[in-house]
Amino acid sequence: MNDKLLPTAAVERVIRAAGAHRVSATASEELAKLLEEYGIEVATRANRLAIHAKRTTVKGEDILEALEQME
Repeated sequence: MNDKLLPTAAVERVIRAAGAHRVSATASEELAKLLEEYGIEVATRANRLAIHAKRTTVKGEDILEALEQME
């Protein structure tokens, strides 16, 4: 996947919220890649759950169920 989905500035803010005082560009880029991969996996599973329930809308409950299944 070459297209960036998450802006690195937002990811940098997440890292700073975790307590970091300084954040390198590569740190933000690497975390963004990981978050995108994980997010896509969760969303894919949630979409399957919605389809199984004969819905076209993914709901919050689908996201939560997908996360539970991944544990």
